[in-house]
Amino acid sequence: MPDTQHHFDLVIIGSGAAGLSAAVTAAYHGLKVVVVEKASTLGGATAWSGGWMWVPRNFLARDAGIHEDAATIRTYLRHELGERYDPARIDAFLEYAPRMVEFFHHKTALKFAGGNAIADIHGNTPGAGTGGRSVIAAPFDGRELSRETLNKLRHTMPETAFLGMPIQAGADLKAFLTCMRSATSLWHVSKRFTRHLYDLARYGRAMQLVNGVALVGRLAKSAEELGVDMRVNSPAIRLLKEDHHNGAKVSGVVIDSPEGEQTLHARCGVILAAGGFPWDIERRRALFPRTPSGKEHWPLPPPSTTGDGLRLGESAGGQVADDLYSAVAWAPVSLVPWKSSAQDKIHGRGRQQERIGHFPHIIDRAKPGIIAVLSNGKRFVNEAGGYYDYVDAMIKAVPEGEEVCSWLICTHRFQRRYGIGITRPAPVPFKHWIKKGYLKAGNSLRELAAACAIDPDGLEATVAEYNRHAVQGEDPQFGRGSTPYNRKNGDPKHGPNPCVAALDEGPFYAIKVVPGSFGTFAGLKTNEHAQVLDAQAAPITGLYAAGTDMASIMGGYYPAGGINLGPAMTFGHIAALHAIRQTLATRTEDAHDCR
Repeated sequence: MPDTQHHFDLVIIGSGAAGLSAAVTAAYHGLKVVVVEKASTLGGATAWSGGWMWVPRNFLARDAGIHEDAATIRTYLRHELGERYDPARIDAFLEYAPRMVEFFHHKTALKFAGGNAIADIHGNTPGAGTGGRSVIAAPFDGRELSRETLNKLRHTMPETAFLGMPIQAGADLKAFLTCMRSATSLWHVSKRFTRHLYDLARYGRAMQLVNGVALVGRLAKSAEELGVDMRVNSPAIRLLKEDHHNGAKVSGVVIDSPEGEQTLHARCGVILAAGGFPWDIERRRALFPRTPSGKEHWPLPPPSTTGDGLRLGESAGGQVADDLYSAVAWAPVSLVPWKSSAQDKIHGRGRQQERIGHFPHIIDRAKPGIIAVLSNGKRFVNEAGGYYDYVDAMIKAVPEGEEVCSWLICTHRFQRRYGIGITRPAPVPFKHWIKKGYLKAGNSLRELAAACAIDPDGLEATVAEYNRHAVQGEDPQFGRGSTPYNRKNGDPKHGPNPCVAALDEGPFYAIKVVPGSFGTFAGLKTNEHAQVLDAQAAPITGLYAAGTDMASIMGGYYPAGGINLGPAMTFGHIAALHAIRQTLATRTEDAHDCR
């Protein structure tokens, strides 16, 4: 009969950035650690993300000559978060985030590259940064992992890859966008793609890992080297609790493993990092706006993120924050009708029937020569602004009772130069997306409006007014291109405004955009140590939460790119360090019982 009782110092539920950050930190300091993952792969939503982390005052920025004091960061966050500014958790983040980056970069296999040219989203807010507050995992060769761990590693999200090959924002993406206009870019793309074809033939997957999957790969490599037990297909069923002199203590978890139910005892605690609740229909219906059935929403995280961590926390007395500005980290998405089994084979899913993918519109909206309109044909937002801001504005602009959606409108010239949504720029063919219904087309604006059920008079009037100013590179209605964040995502070779160009010649194309998300903000209430709090705001002994299982320190706002992963990595690190300190404290009392 298999042994069903296992003993660890720390049990971590979830294998995204928060969970693996905690695991590596704890294992490096000598704790015996196990990570249990519900899905069949490691990485969660992190592996499908862009991988950027907001980490102000990191050492890579300092090395580049960017020096900021914490007061400047606090100024920005106080203005952005208002009454939802949480001093204790913000202070903990600002103190530990740069330390976290240094620890991983110098002590583990996780190496970082700087994002010193990436600005905060709201450049007109006091204290906004123009660079130096972001980091990303350096590219990673998947061959550095053991075959066992590599087989567990989640593939890049297919909608953001090219034939399974992940492409990193920055110089890599720029080369792909300009490969038909630059010999240097063409050479870069040719080398990347040739190597990718070789890796597909030999390993059956991409091995040149960038973005979120590089972050997970490097964390998994670090965990592997430190002896962390990483288990997939092992959902957590319930927490174990025992009496403690300060009340009940969480002392482990029961999982449903491939070998059956197992009990994992945790001497020093359990960390919840299971990815929030983007696929929990009932909780979405309760906390998201404009979702009467809970299904009017298209999340980007994997379907395994169904709120397990929140339910486990609540079972121990934890409280889910319901007072945030937004419960969800909005992202505009278009729905991609995948019908080809080739895509599924590339991503390890085998032959399937039609599957709906979700493409996140992050960068294409900022390029010159595209606008967003509602069904009335009118613009409603600065298209080059933040992804969260786009959906927030869309929800507010669409009248109650109507479907919350908008349309991105561009010219043929724009599509061939930049691509739009899943349709790639030249020389990649795109007409099949018209046949699939994903891309709408019209030789005139009125013809396009008919294909999209947009008011034709409204669309023509909007484009005429927009074009009147666009020829001078201006957008008096929404100020497009007016902030460093806008301009960074535009086309620096297009002037006078890298984000503004007229839509002056057909044929025209359109893609329908609906509300989606990078994850959820409404997690469990915690303190500055990442301890889960009960109804009296007291810490529950032995229980921590990080990532999106923890209520966002940003109060439901989105002030900068990477405000999900930066705090996730940081508070996973903080939770592990707190468990370690508790271990040392109790050992000095000659009691191996973490508090």
